[in-house]
Amino acid sequence: MTRVRHNDYGVLRPPAVGAWEPALRVSVVIPAYNSAEALERTVPALARQTYPAELMEVVVADDGSEPPLDVPGARVVRVSGGWGRGAARQAGQLAATGDVIHWLDSDMLLADDHIEAHMRWHHLIDYAVVIGDTRFVEKAGEEGVQSEYTRKTLESSRRLKDAGASAYLLHTGASTSVRADLLRAAGGVDTSLNMAEDTELGYRLAQAGAVFIPDAEARAWHVGPSTVMLREKEVHRHNWSYLGDFIPVLRWLRNHPRRHWRVPYVQVVVAATTYEETRATVDSALAGTLTDAAVTIVGPWDKLTGERRSNLDDPFLELRLLDNLYAHEPRVSFAESVPVSAAPAPFLLSVPTGWVLGADTLARLVRHADRDLLGLVSVALSEGASGVVAARLERTAAFGRASLLDGAADDLVDEMFGSEWVSGGEYGFATAEEAEPLAGDPAKWRALAGERQKEVKKLRAEVERLAAEVERLSAEPPADDRAGRGGLSSLIRQLRSAG
Repeated sequence: MTRVRHNDYGVLRPPAVGAWEPALRVSVVIPAYNSAEALERTVPALARQTYPAELMEVVVADDGSEPPLDVPGARVVRVSGGWGRGAARQAGQLAATGDVIHWLDSDMLLADDHIEAHMRWHHLIDYAVVIGDTRFVEKAGEEGVQSEYTRKTLESSRRLKDAGASAYLLHTGASTSVRADLLRAAGGVDTSLNMAEDTELGYRLAQAGAVFIPDAEARAWHVGPSTVMLREKEVHRHNWSYLGDFIPVLRWLRNHPRRHWRVPYVQVVVAATTYEETRATVDSALAGTLTDAAVTIVGPWDKLTGERRSNLDDPFLELRLLDNLYAHEPRVSFAESVPVSAAPAPFLLSVPTGWVLGADTLARLVRHADRDLLGLVSVALSEGASGVVAARLERTAAFGRASLLDGAADDLVDEMFGSEWVSGGEYGFATAEEAEPLAGDPAKWRALAGERQKEVKKLRAEVERLAAEVERLSAEPPADDRAGRGGLSSLIRQLRSAG
């Protein structure tokens, strides 16, 4: 299978529409609510598709319509256990039987070869997410226009080939398709979201290794403007209230300096050894300037049973002390084995226990990885008879894609994303014995900075008052006092400069 570097799908050579032999089954999934009239246009267009009818099914997920939808040419499943677009999409894809899930809005009109244009990419690679060329029209038969956001994004990124880690932002539910197994590996659709569920799903598909491909030949028309077009500010206000929790790479939504977030930006993994050295590593990871990090401590936690024991002679005392210490810390979790993936967190840092991170170690490592979209940054900490002791920062999307291909993961990641070695000392790593004790109170320093800002504001006001007074006194100087006037002007300039 062809290996795509970052999101540059230009290495792929899809067959021309009409000049290839399809084999994969596709399920067109349409979430719908009280949209019988729109479906009367959309579903018949699917019956005219050039893709073989025996390889297609249409599933309409009825999200509580009254009366219930009855759609000739489609299998209707009723959404239960929730409501909204997330619940409807998930219900539809769970009922689908195809190799590929093709999302479609209920108010779409498709060119006759639309499905075929999508499906030729899925016959090339298993990790494509294909995005149709959707135009917005007032009525059928018009040429229509792309949304301004889509147009600008495509133009600025060589049609997403240069979009890198942000390609997922163009993922919408209007007309996109994805392999069913990749969708399910990414966790399916979040049923709790009834807006922006397509953006959040696109982010998780990216972490699973997806390549996002906008196909200009997959033509489609959306009848009527989108909700974003009609109420953009309100849509953003609504969606941004929770997307920061779900998508950690939207850094501008995480401007609070210390709060806890649902999905961490970096998942740090540490093996449980002694209480002291494990605590040194874990605490340093939690105390850095990159505050939305979380830590997983790996150990045989199932050994901590509740029967009577000697508190001080417990054979699992080290584990029990660590469990005591972090039982109520929401950023620390306990695992029996090393996680296969940090998903949906975009980065995983594995740190040898007993090594301590500096205050900005995590932030600097991530910046280094993002500079060239590296998939792996290995950090040399020490070297001895047994080899090099190293920490590893892994990009989740890179290792997610490598897991879909045959070969050694590190080699595949290097080929598709790149990898580098750096020095631990350069990035602030130290042993627990050598490290400076964790100190400082960020809240205290922020409060002190606030007080200083108040003082500066008062002093500036006083400078302005004095400058105004000097201006008044110098408004009508004696005719023979030119030197004095010059001195006053100089004083005014000095005062304002000081302010």
